[in-house]
Amino acid sequence: MTRIVIDPLSRVEGHGKVTLLLDEENRVVEARLHIVEFRGFEKFIQGRPYWEVPVLVERLCGICPVSHHLAAAKAIDGIMGVEKLTPTAEKLRRLLHFGQVLQSHALHFFHLASPDLLFGFDSEIAHRNITGLLKDYPDLALKGVRLRKYGQEVIRVIMGKRIHGTAAIAGGMNKALSFEERDALLGNIDEIIFWADASVDLARDIFLSTPEYRNFAKVSSPFLSLSGKCGEHELYDGHLRCRSAGGDFVFDEIADSGYTGLIREEVKPWSYMKFPYLVMLGKEAGWYRVGPLARINNCDLISSPMAEARRREFVSDGWPVHAPLAYHWARMIELLHCAEKIRGLLEDTDITGGDLRVETEMGREGIGVIEAPRGTLIHHYRVDDQGLIEMANLVVSTTHNNRAMNEAVLKVAKRDIDGKKEVTEGMLNRIEVAIRAFDPCLSCATHAVGKMPLLVEAVDAEGNVIWSMGK
Repeated sequence: MTRIVIDPLSRVEGHGKVTLLLDEENRVVEARLHIVEFRGFEKFIQGRPYWEVPVLVERLCGICPVSHHLAAAKAIDGIMGVEKLTPTAEKLRRLLHFGQVLQSHALHFFHLASPDLLFGFDSEIAHRNITGLLKDYPDLALKGVRLRKYGQEVIRVIMGKRIHGTAAIAGGMNKALSFEERDALLGNIDEIIFWADASVDLARDIFLSTPEYRNFAKVSSPFLSLSGKCGEHELYDGHLRCRSAGGDFVFDEIADSGYTGLIREEVKPWSYMKFPYLVMLGKEAGWYRVGPLARINNCDLISSPMAEARRREFVSDGWPVHAPLAYHWARMIELLHCAEKIRGLLEDTDITGGDLRVETEMGREGIGVIEAPRGTLIHHYRVDDQGLIEMANLVVSTTHNNRAMNEAVLKVAKRDIDGKKEVTEGMLNRIEVAIRAFDPCLSCATHAVGKMPLLVEAVDAEGNVIWSMGK
């Protein structure tokens, strides 16, 4: 066997690698995506007071901390028995989340994915990056920077910092939005919406003008996401909905607390990331996808008019859309939707209200489900009678997509590497392109079960090992 390793994966968040095993005829025998880091958040937050969790878990990631913050906040709302927030608190959380999704989508599309799409998969590696983008497409690159900056400013205004601030608390929010802060954000929003709309054009034209992109790394699977009461696209709150690869409902209108009966997580020895599957479909057939592509395929409408027009265009030529590179097009539709919804919320008089919190009595368990930029995010906590976390389970967006990413890697390897006498950098980059389409956050998604490969040694001043444990 010949072993080829792509290590590290580039232009993704976190650390991962891909291994390919080829036989003596250079036929692909095995292709795997490995997550090689371990974080362990589910364990070390145990024993902490439940009210600390929204601030603790946002340290999972520097790109999507708000998503973890809000998912955890929804879970501790459940622990506190809070079923409905005040209008101001809910709208502030939604505004915060729209800012998060906008900035994350802008970062991924313009800085991480667009060099491949604009320069080509086989372009010179020294040029195929954000520096090359700034050189050849300076206006486009700067628009991407400004879009992300605006989303980050929404986060800063509400949380106090762009990364790892504080905002959501049990039953509400800890700070009101001032009139001055609202007016400052409104000052740029029309320009942001204009740029977001143009970004949809760009992503659409790239996808439709390149026939290869429609079938590149194409896999068919069910799609899972949240959905609103009327089947509308939903990012903050809703029920669980799943469509089959053909578009029929696998299930719909399942409360977030019902996830435990729908999803199981399989563990494999070669990755710290779990492999979720739908119980009703089984381990082999039950893998699925989440994220922008799933959300656009799953919803019946989008509640903002410009994004809804774009959604109809997206599904007009065959639905559901399965091509992984269509994730980028769907991502830009969501970016536009977030910009439209931000404007609507900033113009809502409730957004500057002062009634921020609901108080009730503490319970023992809470589940929070939210649509993070990369897909459905589940936080599940159980506390003891002193309010200390005794159980935590996080099913992260990238974890949901684990099997789909591995299937896409195998598909590309079979098509572009199988049987070739020489394996080029461009061939290997195609595998990374397939992974990048999912916008994985590998740091968020790492877990472990069983014995960790850990060796602890105590060494004296002369360097002699005087005690050790593990292997």
